[in-house]
Amino acid sequence: MASKKTIVFQGEPGANSDLACRKVYPGYQPLPCPTFEDAFAAVRSGKAELAMIPIENSVAGRVADIHHLVPHEGKHYSSRRARERTAAGATLHIVAEYFMPVHHQMMALKSTKLEKIKTVESHVHALGQCRKILRKLRVKPVVAADTAGSAREVSEAGDPTRAAIATDLAAKIYGLKILKRNIEDEAHNTTRFVVLSRDAKWPKPNGKRGKHRIVTTFVFQVRNIPAALYKALGGFATNGINMTKLESYMVGGSFSATQFYADVEGHPKDRALELALEELDFVSQPGTLKILGVYPGHKYRNTFD
Repeated sequence: MASKKTIVFQGEPGANSDLACRKVYPGYQPLPCPTFEDAFAAVRSGKAELAMIPIENSVAGRVADIHHLVPHEGKHYSSRRARERTAAGATLHIVAEYFMPVHHQMMALKSTKLEKIKTVESHVHALGQCRKILRKLRVKPVVAADTAGSAREVSEAGDPTRAAIATDLAAKIYGLKILKRNIEDEAHNTTRFVVLSRDAKWPKPNGKRGKHRIVTTFVFQVRNIPAALYKALGGFATNGINMTKLESYMVGGSFSATQFYADVEGHPKDRALELALEELDFVSQPGTLKILGVYPGHKYRNTFD
């Protein structure tokens, strides 16, 4: 019997990223990694085929660590012809995305009752997303490294006054009882994940009347001149390209060097996006426009309309 393919995630077993792996790739073996860097390295080295990486959350915003790592991946854009080129061994590509509703569960030892709880521990984002119930119960929030790790620690400690906020999966893995379900403050709490692979897997262009959304993700740096960003984005407006995400951050600690991360709808081989990228490449810092991935848009994007 052939061994299962592997998909890595950052965190401990039972984390939301683990849950995403199991939902999207049920035939793969999820493998936990201590850090995002370790997850990236596992795919680069061939230890794993894929990595499930959270990139932003509808409540907490972007996952900051990812934006330091992702721009080092991708491939330089060829303005003459947008084509797939896989860099040997080192470069990772975004090949899919997944939007997962996030539901937080409060859990404790199986012998514990809710009124005994004095402290609730979890990742700082999870605690922040469950403020209402924590205030109502008058319990002390305790910041932990991650959600699943807090569930493991509560299980190992054996203290009936401690609880954790984590996933259903974590409760099953660590033998805990769920005291309160779906305690998140906001019903729209959703995390967007991207899936990374060593091989680019560009879908075919849709054409003018394509039924399926295609997303192109790229990074670029603008020149340090007046109206640089305005000029960089002009081609997308004139060619009717919908940009669904644009973020900026420093490069190498410099206040004058800004890198942008963007998502647009369309395929680089579609004439409209090809023209927009050519214009962007012309006004950007030379060699900084890199395509991180071209992949099918998740069905959750239909709610954007």
